[in-house]
Amino acid sequence: MLGALLAAGCATTQAAPEPSSGPTPLTASAALGDYATVDYCSLLDVPAVAPGAVETPTFETCRADAGGRTILVGPLAFDSDPNIRPYEYPGPVPDGVAVQQSMFNDRSACTRAITFADGNRLDLSVTDAGDDQAARCGVADAAVGSALAAITSNKVGRLTFPDRSWGLVAPCVLLDKPDLEAVAGAGSRPATGLSGHSCIRGKVSFKLTVQTDEPSAPPETLGGRPAVVRLSGAFCLVDTTQPAPGLPGRRELAELSVVETAGTAGDGTCAQARTAATAIFPLLPRA
Repeated sequence: MLGALLAAGCATTQAAPEPSSGPTPLTASAALGDYATVDYCSLLDVPAVAPGAVETPTFETCRADAGGRTILVGPLAFDSDPNIRPYEYPGPVPDGVAVQQSMFNDRSACTRAITFADGNRLDLSVTDAGDDQAARCGVADAAVGSALAAITSNKVGRLTFPDRSWGLVAPCVLLDKPDLEAVAGAGSRPATGLSGHSCIRGKVSFKLTVQTDEPSAPPETLGGRPAVVRLSGAFCLVDTTQPAPGLPGRRELAELSVVETAGTAGDGTCAQARTAATAIFPLLPRA
């Protein structure tokens, strides 16, 4: 015991190593800050990338339209995508960041992904009706360069949501209702999307954003609101809108969808979607 005490008395404390002064891999949170308030249009230099384009900021994307071509910046994603492949992006890239391409729908779209060091990625796409993929991808690479320049120069803008805006609504709170279990699935629990403006609970998805496309079906009334019901593959979607506070001429969009896990959605899927919409839509604030 005496030897142990003597040894302890002679022990010295080793100084901690100096922190590395090398470059820090860039994460999505360091690049973009609060995901729920990112102004994605601040990442797109429209005069340089798409002169004359009309841009629409939404809660989780920026859409710019010009001459039949659409540029979409966003949304953020954290899930893996088997369509994403590496390619030789021609511009500078911050430490820890990879720029990749997606092979999905590559006959009418050129899609890029900026993947950050934490695995989260920012998707960007360019679509049009032409057959010049090289031209589309040139614009997509310019959009990537624009986004990276805004990020590295600390020019990421923020959205502000006026009172009664659906941008202030936490969508998972609206899905966390016992009477939705029959539609969403037994034992299902809400899981928020990366941006904070979408939520999934089992078979039910709910997203709040700004409308960028006009409805193509006549409205009906669900939950006291005019709503449009439409089929899209395995999904039945129900949309309702309200004037966007602070964005004259624009409308905020609440989009609810129910997926048919057995294949193509039909009348039964839409009946479930109408049931969910009737429960959720009355909870939305009115502008």
